[in-house]
Amino acid sequence: MPLHILLRGLWRLKFPLVALVLLLMFSGAALIVSWPRAYLAGAVIAPAETTGLATSTLISASAISPGSLLDTRPSGNFAIYLAALRSPEAAAMLARDTRLLAVLQARRADGPAGWLRETLGLRLTPDQDDVEGWLERGLAVTQSLASVTWTLEVSLPDRLLAQEVLERLHRFAEAKVRADLLDLVGRRIKVLEARLAAERDIYLRTPIFELLAQHQRAAMVLAADEAVAARLVSGPGVELKPSVPNRPLLLVLLAVAAPLAVAFGGTCWVLLFGVREPRKAKGALPPWTPHQGTEFPGPAFKAPKPGGVWGDTIPPAGVRGRRPRSRA
Repeated sequence: MPLHILLRGLWRLKFPLVALVLLLMFSGAALIVSWPRAYLAGAVIAPAETTGLATSTLISASAISPGSLLDTRPSGNFAIYLAALRSPEAAAMLARDTRLLAVLQARRADGPAGWLRETLGLRLTPDQDDVEGWLERGLAVTQSLASVTWTLEVSLPDRLLAQEVLERLHRFAEAKVRADLLDLVGRRIKVLEARLAAERDIYLRTPIFELLAQHQRAAMVLAADEAVAARLVSGPGVELKPSVPNRPLLLVLLAVAAPLAVAFGGTCWVLLFGVREPRKAKGALPPWTPHQGTEFPGPAFKAPKPGGVWGDTIPPAGVRGRRPRSRA
């Protein structure tokens, strides 16, 4: 379809399209304004392995080599820390020690979705699986592009609960890494002490003593150091005013997306059903009358002479015409 015909069809649909744009914008704005607001709690952390006095360097016999510049994935104790933040054990801890279950239940029972669940007899009481699913969606872990720091963010309607959840998650992940390392070191110390009690060769006892001293030093460092996997750079803190969702940004995106969507729909309509010509009034002349040909510049042909046929007209001066054919 040519562009001018497509634009003509869109112009004829201008009033329905404008009404549809206004309807979409008003309904979308009402939906955005009616969404419940939430407080955003955040904390900035850094891997403990990035410092020279990190636990990983103190308990190892040799210094840990840094990762590749192209590989920005977390490793070591910090990777275990990040995995523990969304683990089922963390979800069980939040369900047991915080009011997160009550907040999730109130959110389920609120609004038209809550009325629909109650009408259909669906389950309204959340459990540990729901808390784990909320952790997967609600906990944001973002790596900074300018430094080695990471950002943890949690949004909840209750301001104090958001800060409490973030603090408990950080303490739980740190305790998880510390407990695993202490358990590993304790088991190795027991094995080494049992080997020393049974070994009588002095040449074998010397390296075993060195390994025992190394693991005893690791146990001392784990017991004394405050941060094993991640160090708190800032926070956890929570904002004073709710900012989730970002209403101004959503309204601007709606104002851009609604006209584009309606224009695309109108274009598809014109391409599928074509352009309907306007109805003509009774007795109106056709769009192209026989008299309009004389308005163009150039020689006008005259009517044929008597005895001739149509087509044997007299051409302009200077051009030899054809001989009229007889009707006989």
